[in-house]
Amino acid sequence: MPVAIFFCYARKDKTLLAELKAHFRPFQRQGLIEVWDDGEIRPGAEWEQQIKDHMNAAHIILLLVSPDFMDSDYCYGIEMKRALERHKNGEATVIPIILRPIYWHGEPLGKLQALPTNGKPVTTWHDLDVAFYDVTTGIHDVIERWTARLQIGNLTVLRTLTSHRSTIISVAINPDGQTLVSGSYDNTIKVWNLSTGQELRTLTDHTSPVYCIAISPDGQTLVSGSAGDTIKVWNLSTGQKLRTLADHTHAIESVAISPDGQTLVSGSWDDTIKVWNLSTGQKLRTLTSHTDTIESVAISPDGQTLVSGSWDHTIKVWNLSTGQELRTLTGHTRAIESVAISPDGQTLVSGSHDNTIKVWNLSTGQKLRTLTSHTDTIESVAISPDGQTLVSGSGDHTIKVWNLSTGQELRTLTGHTDTVYSVAISPDGQTLVSGSGDHTIKVWGA
Repeated sequence: MPVAIFFCYARKDKTLLAELKAHFRPFQRQGLIEVWDDGEIRPGAEWEQQIKDHMNAAHIILLLVSPDFMDSDYCYGIEMKRALERHKNGEATVIPIILRPIYWHGEPLGKLQALPTNGKPVTTWHDLDVAFYDVTTGIHDVIERWTARLQIGNLTVLRTLTSHRSTIISVAINPDGQTLVSGSYDNTIKVWNLSTGQELRTLTDHTSPVYCIAISPDGQTLVSGSAGDTIKVWNLSTGQKLRTLADHTHAIESVAISPDGQTLVSGSWDDTIKVWNLSTGQKLRTLTSHTDTIESVAISPDGQTLVSGSWDHTIKVWNLSTGQELRTLTGHTRAIESVAISPDGQTLVSGSHDNTIKVWNLSTGQKLRTLTSHTDTIESVAISPDGQTLVSGSGDHTIKVWNLSTGQELRTLTGHTDTVYSVAISPDGQTLVSGSGDHTIKVWGA
């Protein structure tokens, strides 16, 4: 599905619009975009309704800013107002393109990232082609993000992996996007080629169900936690076991690795969180504020904040480096099964046995919204690399895809015949993987 681009412009800038559209032609030839402006309205058509319909369907809205644009009541007062509403709601991306010199830095345009670079007006560049090339490269990044987002919303099953003999409780994708790892109640970890589904190796050192797995940011190290109270650290590329960590007194339900690859965090049925030096296996500290099983842990992208979800119905936010508890989030009425943090570190998502997903402001702890479409426990949540899309797996056997910023449900994926215990999104945002109680892993793509 191509990304839809809408041009909002003043009539006197029609020549510059044509130049810009010419620079977009390679994107059109590749099938990446479709473009529309009011020059395509046919005689006799209801022009105002056509403009409204195309703007409401656009993924990217380009405001071609000039003195005449700012002077136009229709461009500035009607089209731009609607565009900014859709931008605020996360329904579209609005980008001002500064064509000719004009003061635009105040409200509301000043809050948006403009093109060309540094908002330098196109007509002040020494060469218009150079200016529009700068605009085009900037737009390309936005097109890529929207392409990934649209693909997540239009997923079908590419393949089903059936080698495990029991429930798949955890899945993770290597940061290079090439390798998939799964942990199962059959006591094994399997490593797969994500693009082909070929099973590369099986790790068999655990003697009890493997509840959780995590891969280091450099893709070199795999960590697994099991019902046997142990954490194992592996060389992912060879499958060699490097060490076993054995300080917990009950099953390990969750593990997470810091963005710098130095710190490992584990949550357990023994109601504690332990923080480790990943490279040495040394235990750094134990966090004991929860009063029941720690089901899920996540670390913020800056590596400073730890979040934990527990069967005590609470979420706790910690300073990772000191172990200081910063705040406790309440609102769920049953156990929290899964937590995830957005790539920008601003948003926290939690899934619970109360059949709801809650979205929070991580820095303040404010609850932003509650998503209630699932009809059974939410076992897993994951956020796309661009921070736009939320995916959830549930005991109702479905996966739901949501717009994270608005809470709008985009799609429900069916195909599993039992609880979906784990979901993971590839680094490029184009592939989704799910593990289920039906003993299968499904790989989804556009």
